[in-house]
Amino acid sequence: MIKRSNPKFRVPNYGAPNRKRVRDRWRHQRGIDNKRRVKKLNRGPLPKIGYKNSDAVRYSRPDGSFELLVHNKAELISVLDMPGYVARFAHGLSVRKRADLKKLADDNKINVLNA
Repeated sequence: MIKRSNPKFRVPNYGAPNRKRVRDRWRHQRGIDNKRRVKKLNRGPLPKIGYKNSDAVRYSRPDGSFELLVHNKAELISVLDMPGYVARFAHGLSVRKRADLKKLADDNKINVLNA
């Protein structure tokens, strides 16, 4: 299974020539006269639960694999038992522990994203 792509959810005035300051992001519309809030057809899509992907592919990376956050050797070795997973070292690892885990990953041919 692959992830479905979703439309871009933008604020209503995004792209208007006199609205250069409007960033490409989503904010829920709260004005009483806002056409986007009233769900006018030509105002673009709104985020809703129907755009959710299936559980099998949620949180997967673009290449289809999943990542596991690794803090110690036991967690790194557990990646071997889970096919389709890659490791990502935690932010708080020291330089020495990171070097030890990198050596262990290279010996066991474990793919590490931020080694």
